[in-house]
Amino acid sequence: MVNIGKLPVTSKSSVKIMGIINVSPESFYKNSIRTKASDIAKSAASIEQEGAHLVDIGAMSTAPYIENSISIEKETERMLRAIRIVKENCNLPLSIDTPRWSVAKEAVNLGIDCINDITGLKYDDNMTRLVAESKLPVIIGAYDKSRRAGLRSKSGATGKLSRTIKLLKESLRIARRSGIKDNKIIIDPSIGFFRADGKNPFFTLMSDTPWYLRDIEMISRLRELKAQFSYPICVSVSRKSFIGKLLNLETRERLLPSLAFEMVSALNGAKIIRTHSVRETFQALRACELTR
Repeated sequence: MVNIGKLPVTSKSSVKIMGIINVSPESFYKNSIRTKASDIAKSAASIEQEGAHLVDIGAMSTAPYIENSISIEKETERMLRAIRIVKENCNLPLSIDTPRWSVAKEAVNLGIDCINDITGLKYDDNMTRLVAESKLPVIIGAYDKSRRAGLRSKSGATGKLSRTIKLLKESLRIARRSGIKDNKIIIDPSIGFFRADGKNPFFTLMSDTPWYLRDIEMISRLRELKAQFSYPICVSVSRKSFIGKLLNLETRERLLPSLAFEMVSALNGAKIIRTHSVRETFQALRACELTR
């Protein structure tokens, strides 16, 4: 069992909804962006009222196809401002989405409840120590940093499930060596972050499979991933580009297929669904639960 604040996430508990608040103007889904204090406050209150169990704040886009030019100082400024506003307007546990140790450190000082690191503790070497010392739960994404150092040939850059499992196991070894307890770990298969190329350091190189097919495979084979690990699984598919590629839809048109993929993920073992559309996801999950 993992406790995020006072929220228990267990193999037997209902699926938890993580509502997204993006305070980064560069984020891919423009309707999710909140930069004004009043909009952040309203969004935080709405997320709670609509049925979310926790909130995830992002202050810098890590989407592979978006060039990241945000300084650590700017991300920190955005993040801390948003945390303060959300805490004043919402009682839910609070997660922050960042791979940067210094941003997370300042956020920890404000009393956050979880760190969401899409790079699986591999981008910033100091992140592992921070997580261990803070004793906060961490969401570990599947990520291969060797591409950044030019150490991996394209022939080894596969999108197969076996590699996702391998990368997550690497992160788990890093976590354990640093003293992070098993009951503080959640894993994420990193839907949308395996690509043949990208514009920032936060994606994993993949050359043998079209990226959108890899994402579909991860969702459809989530039970196999679950069988390899005893940790809760977090899945984030809301409005993502694989949906647009497969169905030829603009971001604003992706709600219904997002819900479908979220429900498949939940039925296949995901315990946290990270979403832009809390009300709709809540209703869809309730409908699924009623049929069990």
